[in-house]
Amino acid sequence: MIFYFSGCGNSRFVAATLAKALDDTLVFIPEAAREGRYDYTLADGARLGFVFPVYSWAPPRLVLDFVKRMRLATPPSYVYFACTCGDQCGQTEKIFRKALGEKGWELSSCFSVQMPETYIGMPGFKLDTEVNAQRKIDTARTLLDKNALRLQQRESFSEMVVGGFAWFKSHLINSSFNKYATDDRKYRATDACIHCGKCVETCPLQNITLEDGRPKWNGHCTMCMACYHYCPVNAIQYGKATEGKGQYQFRGNC
Repeated sequence: MIFYFSGCGNSRFVAATLAKALDDTLVFIPEAAREGRYDYTLADGARLGFVFPVYSWAPPRLVLDFVKRMRLATPPSYVYFACTCGDQCGQTEKIFRKALGEKGWELSSCFSVQMPETYIGMPGFKLDTEVNAQRKIDTARTLLDKNALRLQQRESFSEMVVGGFAWFKSHLINSSFNKYATDDRKYRATDACIHCGKCVETCPLQNITLEDGRPKWNGHCTMCMACYHYCPVNAIQYGKATEGKGQYQFRGNC
């Protein structure tokens, strides 16, 4: 069973690729959380996997909250996670390992997958060029093929692109990100909005509603930026930080 979260499709691609290779079942974390589905039973010897994007050098809060609430009939014998990141993932492994440990579960394996950038909510952050984005995706496919075999064989391994100043990034900067940079009041729809409701449809947290045909954000944002990237006319902006930066969404197949 693979529990995953994805906004713009990168982590969904990773989760679907692993599920296909491992003949496993996918569970979308936001949907399960909305429905209050926290109790699960794993078949004897089944793997327990998690796939999620790295947000500010750490796992998203909603993923950690879900893990905290999960209940399994029997402890898992093999647990792994794969995380997607634009470049580095800081102390994501240490943070997630601790969350599992608090459940009495032991992390067996983990790896990071560099995928095209999606976060552009601050000055200085920008998308990859099309060439770099495709290079990352091609490299990711090779990495996933290799590591799916290792997961099948239940190897214990850790392949994480940690990067420098990991503690500072994953704790101090991440704390500020969660406190200040997930404020959805900065989102706005420009006059280019065509009132299609695509933003409502694509928000994984169902945080957006339409009022008089225009999107309204309701204070439960995780900053996946799906609403921005999936808008068919690029009418959604986050303050001035996103202006003129283009859009991205994963469109390939697993």
